[in-house]
Amino acid sequence: MTVTAEPPSTRPTPPARPARRARGEGQWALGHREPLNPNERTKKDDNPLNVRARIEGIYAHGGFASIDPADLRGRFRWYGLYTQRKPGIDGGRTATLEPEELDDEFFMLRVRIDGGALTTEQLAVIGEISQTYARDTADITDRQNVQYHWIRIEDMPTIWQKLESAGLTTMTACGDSPRVILGSPLAGIAEDEIIDGTPAIDEIKRRYLGKPEYANLPRKFKSAVSGLPDVAHEIHDIAFVGVRHPEHGPGFDLWVGGGLSTNPMIGQRLGAWVPLDEVPEVWAGVISVFRDYGYRRLRSRARIKFLVKDWGPEKFRQVLESEYLRRKLIDGPAPEVPEQQHDHIGVHRQKDGKFYVGAAPVAGRVSGSTLIAVAKAAERAGSARVRLTPLQKLVVLDVPEPELAGLRAELAEIGLPTEPSPWRRGVMACTGIEFCKLAIVETKARARELVTALEQRLADVQSAVDNPVTVHLNGCPNSCARIQTADIGLKGQIVTDADGNQVEGFQVHLGGGLGLDAGFGRKLRGHKVTGPELIDYVERVVRNYLTQREEGERFPQWVARAEENDLR
Repeated sequence: MTVTAEPPSTRPTPPARPARRARGEGQWALGHREPLNPNERTKKDDNPLNVRARIEGIYAHGGFASIDPADLRGRFRWYGLYTQRKPGIDGGRTATLEPEELDDEFFMLRVRIDGGALTTEQLAVIGEISQTYARDTADITDRQNVQYHWIRIEDMPTIWQKLESAGLTTMTACGDSPRVILGSPLAGIAEDEIIDGTPAIDEIKRRYLGKPEYANLPRKFKSAVSGLPDVAHEIHDIAFVGVRHPEHGPGFDLWVGGGLSTNPMIGQRLGAWVPLDEVPEVWAGVISVFRDYGYRRLRSRARIKFLVKDWGPEKFRQVLESEYLRRKLIDGPAPEVPEQQHDHIGVHRQKDGKFYVGAAPVAGRVSGSTLIAVAKAAERAGSARVRLTPLQKLVVLDVPEPELAGLRAELAEIGLPTEPSPWRRGVMACTGIEFCKLAIVETKARARELVTALEQRLADVQSAVDNPVTVHLNGCPNSCARIQTADIGLKGQIVTDADGNQVEGFQVHLGGGLGLDAGFGRKLRGHKVTGPELIDYVERVVRNYLTQREEGERFPQWVARAEENDLR
């Protein structure tokens, strides 16, 4: 058989398609400045730090109705202001309404308190502002801040004047900016502190706070500087953790890329040891890497943790050293991992022979009147210093031994026990639906109900709880209350009850932690708890743990091996 070759095609060969250009992530350093999402457009239109002049010059006189929407829902955050949630809107409607439908005409205001460090005079001023302008509201946050509610825009000039006269500020307490810097509540006084990070915190604030070049970041930037592992350093954008170098002595181990929310990640060590006097320069280098290389196109990928995940710690350190510091960092050892979480509750000796006294409000909820009473009680006990903690607690420093009993009695009388139950000691909660526009469920009141019930129901086993079983309640998926790193983390959502009704409830995270148990725990497939079931559920899981645990076994260790039925 003869095979005849096919004649060549007479159609012309189409030109080769040019390679498709990879879509940019909005990284400035790579020239990707367009297109802009709405948040980036707002920042480009006007530096957010400029909004204060409009608040003082226009909005405080014209009232809520005079506020430009781009300022109201964007730039106001750079001065700690968020519109609070309009009362009466249930959580099922949170995601269905437009921002203006959720906005009340009052504000949440966050006072920036770096290191949680306050004088008693400053604490009293915070309390007085609360009484006068915030309906006596005040919450201690897990970022060592104080947050007010019911603030009117008309009162902001006076509030700033009073805060700043006391050496306090709200600048970049929120927004795509460097937020408050966490520091050890025991900085400078702890017997086991490796190094006091306070001078570095103060210098970072002096050099960089309020500078325009650091006020337009892809997203928020959370920092911690501590000579003790007591600031949740693993879940910060940047953290400096006290460590002793075998040759150079005390300094800090550098971590980057931690964070929670809907994509939780544990921070990564860069393997670098940083001396105290170089911390501000290195901090500025890391935040500059984030500013220039961070992903601005999508808000959901704009935190530094996504950049660190994609690059890896080796490349991140290389870019930091070669492009920003212009020098090599010193290699260093990892910090020691504590066996127990520092929560600073109770009476403990300082290195100078005086004592610090830690007290526990329920989930950080206090009041202006309470803060004034604390300031007065501390002064009567001979103290002039107070610290707020990353666990929503409060510590009075520098108490002489003869004054301890009197101070503890006064604190207990105003609702701040220094020997709280394990359940009060271990609970945290975010703002919740009472005031937050993102929330789906109530948190603060539910935390109080939970603590009160567990103190009664678990009284028979309270003495057996070696370490408090931590319970963190969050009103939405954003994890402001760090649900993924709690023993029992509760993420608020609308769930279906046994009768088919849509009700407030929680998705449950079990066995998360930091330190020895650093990780995000265990979620049970399809397991959700309604609000009315919550107390019974927590009691049941705690009793199962106490019954089944092996000697010395921590809650996260038990959760990892427990049968699923014992966790439901």
